[in-house]
Amino acid sequence: MALPLNAKVEAAPNFLANLDAAHQFFMVQDAESADSRLTKLKANIREMVAILSWSPASGRPARFMAAKSAQATLKTNTVQQLAEQAGLPTLREYVVGQHIVLYAHSETEVVMLAIKHQRQLVYSSET
Repeated sequence: MALPLNAKVEAAPNFLANLDAAHQFFMVQDAESADSRLTKLKANIREMVAILSWSPASGRPARFMAAKSAQATLKTNTVQQLAEQAGLPTLREYVVGQHIVLYAHSETEVVMLAIKHQRQLVYSSET
């Protein structure tokens, strides 16, 4: 029996900008614990990456895709078109502690697009 191929998992520039913004928020909240909180978040993300490399569809369907307003539909269609153009047609979310990672994937590739705290309403895009 052959082992499944590992999918390649990468982070988009926006994901890295969101991670930096999370660290800045940690600093504002509590400068003493900010670095350790970021270290824990990164460790959880590494665990998620290991899982996604074996099973790219492990996350839940992206919840924002179910939005019904005209503005939400327009934004959703734009994100979906970008994912399809990149050859990564499926958008999913993966819960990492108190954060949610938005990612696009195919069977062989995963791109982490954004990360937000569960209390944030929307993913931010720096790019």
